[in-house]
Amino acid sequence: MTDAVFDLPVRPADIEAAARTLAAYVVRTPLLSSPTLDADLGARVLFKPEVLQRTGSFKFRGAFNKTSAIPAAARAGGVVAFSSGNHAQGVAAAARLLDMPAVIVMPSDAPCSKRQRTESYGAKVVLYDRDREDREAIARAIAAGRGATLVPPYDDPAIIAGQGTVGLEIAEQMQARGLSPDVVVAPASGGGLVAGIATAIRSRFPDASIMSAEPEGFDDHARSLRAGRREPHRAEGRTICDALMASIPGELTFAINQRLLAGGVTVSDAEVGQAVGFAFRELKLVVEPGGAVGLAALLAGRFEVRGKTIVIVLSGGNVDADMFAHLIA
Repeated sequence: MTDAVFDLPVRPADIEAAARTLAAYVVRTPLLSSPTLDADLGARVLFKPEVLQRTGSFKFRGAFNKTSAIPAAARAGGVVAFSSGNHAQGVAAAARLLDMPAVIVMPSDAPCSKRQRTESYGAKVVLYDRDREDREAIARAIAAGRGATLVPPYDDPAIIAGQGTVGLEIAEQMQARGLSPDVVVAPASGGGLVAGIATAIRSRFPDASIMSAEPEGFDDHARSLRAGRREPHRAEGRTICDALMASIPGELTFAINQRLLAGGVTVSDAEVGQAVGFAFRELKLVVEPGGAVGLAALLAGRFEVRGKTIVIVLSGGNVDADMFAHLIA
């Protein structure tokens, strides 16, 4: 399968270019396995632990790819982003590396650890009420006032290409082992990560099935994939997966995911909590709830695994200590 097959906003060549940009800055996270889990499931399961990535999640990849592309003449105004926490940290860290000021618009109920880490990278945090205020409108107004560049969380070609380097690494690591993935599962909020992964994986393994994973109720991707058009979720209230609460897939991300994804799965908060505990006990990894939804879907039997080679993306590990202690208890 070649670039020409994908008449899409982001192509494999864009992801390969992003990988070159990121090479000196990102952690090339490994593929891990659990022989015990393989035996229990009758499958080969590999985990891509982006919890080990710079800033503790995959978000640094897209943030740096986008921010580093800002022309030198436009860098004085800095960058502005809106995020519940992981993109916030990614943008703040990228801006610091590039010696640019950063302002991040974050929900007032974001985990304290994510806010504190964002500020530790030198960014200014502006809080908003996610139930009553429009974070994007706030961010755009700040960017206009400062002459800054807005760095969106997912619906941007450079962001998607950066996140796609997760998939490119998976493909290269699988090829080095002489393996082919049957199923790859990644968390979805706005859809940038799974869109980038799908583009990279399907360019090298055209028969692989790529699936999104979401919390129950916050299932805008699963709904949209079934409907064949962008559909918002109908959730009211909250989920422990604070990183996965976007209301509707992005326009660019859905243009890719509609073409390349096999479907979407959902899991309950209770199942996510069990997955966080499993990752701690069996994989010795700290995974935040939003980063564990793919693992939760695997453990809950949401898709067929027996006899297959499965890759689960653990997308982030930025979780407050109190919540983590509760989930693993």
